[in-house]
Amino acid sequence: MDAEPDIEMVDSVGELDRVVVTLRDFLHRSPAARAIAVVSRGPGKEAAVVDCGRFEAIEVELGDRTVRLAHDAPLAVEPPPLPDVKPIPPFEVDPESGEVAGTIGGLEHLADAVGALADALGPESVAMAVFATTDPSNPLSVSCRAGGTEPTVVAIGDRPFELPPPPGGPPPGDQAA
Repeated sequence: MDAEPDIEMVDSVGELDRVVVTLRDFLHRSPAARAIAVVSRGPGKEAAVVDCGRFEAIEVELGDRTVRLAHDAPLAVEPPPLPDVKPIPPFEVDPESGEVAGTIGGLEHLADAVGALADALGPESVAMAVFATTDPSNPLSVSCRAGGTEPTVVAIGDRPFELPPPPGGPPPGDQAA
């Protein structure tokens, strides 16, 4: 088995610093264990993937290069406004059926928050946040595309499910409505 290649530690990721501080801010104001973004870097460049785990170095994939920066790295940008995310106890999940049981409205609340995060990251961005469940082997992740242009996807462990829209309303994560 190959060892992980050396990954360069950096103090900044330039224009992606705003993404880093936004994910970090979301992580610190929510019950998420991890927040991940896929963001466009412009024409002719591969999208960047920024992975921010709680109390972990932040990893940034820049196509053919991966770098890390300290979780508490001081960056010279402010995060955009984000909604408050209520603390929610871990959900009970069934990865076979896709059932999620917990606080009434809790899953929709998290979907709306992740949708707002995707919107804050900019057009064409995708945000994903990972939350603990009562079954540590099956975390719950919520993924949204900026603008709510696609259904919100909830995964239990590695099993994805589309979150159905609420009756008579926009899909969770759709901030346009």
